[in-house]
Amino acid sequence: MKLQQLKLNETNNETIVFSTDHFNSPNANLVLAFGERTFIEKSTPYQKLKILYPNADIVICSTSGQISNTNLVENSLVATAIAFEKTIIKATEIDILLNSDIQVLGQTIKKELLTDDLKSMLILSEGSYINGTELINELITQTKETVPIFGGLAGDEYNFERTIVGLNNDATPGKIVVIGFYGDALHFGFGSEGGWSDFGPEREVTHSDKNVLYKIGDRFALDLYKEYLGKYAEELPGSSLYFPLSMKENNDSEPIVRTILSIDEETKSMTFAGNIPVGSKVRLMKGNLDKLIDASYNAADLIRKKQCNNPQLALLVSCVGRKIVLGNRIEEEIEVVKEVFGNEMLVFGFYSYGEISPTQSKVACELHNQTMTITTMFES
Repeated sequence: MKLQQLKLNETNNETIVFSTDHFNSPNANLVLAFGERTFIEKSTPYQKLKILYPNADIVICSTSGQISNTNLVENSLVATAIAFEKTIIKATEIDILLNSDIQVLGQTIKKELLTDDLKSMLILSEGSYINGTELINELITQTKETVPIFGGLAGDEYNFERTIVGLNNDATPGKIVVIGFYGDALHFGFGSEGGWSDFGPEREVTHSDKNVLYKIGDRFALDLYKEYLGKYAEELPGSSLYFPLSMKENNDSEPIVRTILSIDEETKSMTFAGNIPVGSKVRLMKGNLDKLIDASYNAADLIRKKQCNNPQLALLVSCVGRKIVLGNRIEEEIEVVKEVFGNEMLVFGFYSYGEISPTQSKVACELHNQTMTITTMFES
């Protein structure tokens, strides 16, 4: 595996950030490019990337901030080019604005990507219209829970207006891109941690509709949430990023974090970035800056302890909520990952509206919010 990372400015002039020895641009077969939506729409970088990497599948995805090998980057596109030496990749794209039936995506994946030698899948999805839970459930169904899936939902800075993704074209709304990796040469490591602390009692969800939560126990969800937030209730919905929800679908499942996207004062409901099923158990959470940064370290350390080889590449997908909460300490959660793996490994990624990664109990994947997810790769 040979690697190169560069930054493009608004006029598409490039600056090389990282390059391995003997990297040859025509040999690159995958380019993952991340930038803010407003920047991408203005710069339209696809043609420039195609000139630089003529034989690669090029994926462009909007973000709430992009991660380069050196730091958090804003107002530039970060493009990471990968030249696999023994691994085959295939890429496909669907437009959910043309067909919102999530099963169409599943059938496309099944037809175009599912073969016996499929090792893993990367998904970069628009994050404005998709129900993330339904998306991953369909992928898990099609892969029969045997293929690890990683990636995330595109971001839009702090605007929450629209997100854009593109495969071998400039990014536009409604697109979902899925990339399959094939063969036995490529090895993956997966880690995901939140670092949030539970507080208050565990309560049962008694009324919900997919990702809209109406009642917890015999209380309206919004009333109960406001009661626990105290003075922060006046700052809703913005303050909800500081107080996500921990959810367990059943007594045996691992807790996952759900971010609140919006509230409805009339119905006293809350809308989340993923489903909150009736019967699930929920608790409020709060953040501590040191614990959030420690969680990023722990996610990386979990991978390091399981792998005997040093990874060559790490994709970091972290939540926009963490970026807001960590503020001027945000780069620390990137630095601790590099501290675990060392400077020989290339780091890249983005801040998202939802993270997709396997967990300890789910081989395939889970939709996460407010987490740092890390996927490492090395080619034997």
